[in-house]
Amino acid sequence: MAIPRNLLTIAALFCMMWLVANWSSGTVEAGEHSRDRLHRAKVFLAAGDYRHALEACLQELADSPSVESYVYVTYMYHAIDGYIDHLANTDRWVGIEQLYVNLTFQGPQDLVDPPEVLARIAKEIIQGSVRRQSDVTAAMAARLDEATVAKLWKQQKAWRAEKPDRWWAGVPPEWNW
Repeated sequence: MAIPRNLLTIAALFCMMWLVANWSSGTVEAGEHSRDRLHRAKVFLAAGDYRHALEACLQELADSPSVESYVYVTYMYHAIDGYIDHLANTDRWVGIEQLYVNLTFQGPQDLVDPPEVLARIAKEIIQGSVRRQSDVTAAMAARLDEATVAKLWKQQKAWRAEKPDRWWAGVPPEWNW
């Protein structure tokens, strides 16, 4: 049974149009995705959704590695650490338990097998991990461009001084990337 030539031509044209449409949208979307991920990270951070904020930054780092993306990831680790310190210093241990659940929740399966841990243990686990990871990503950023890292951390230090009781819920206004 032979396939009519017109049908093959139509199928080939359709495939070519689909490839061109997907290829061209992919090249345009790369920059848009980058800005979108960092915008989403800022929104997640403001909402206290540190897992999604960190995931957005890690995806940005994987897709568009740069000194800025390494610093952004490092800052996310610092923000988690700062938020935990704030919760512990204000004796809000339930908040630490909620943060632990936010960081470990992977989906509906966790509703039937929830990750249970005591708040003080969660604090030590999370802080130890984010401090180690922030040291690693900070060193990687410095390997790329120490001068840019110094400038970005100067902005971050000013941001912390300006918002001492809430800096971990946002990023410096200069970070509009």
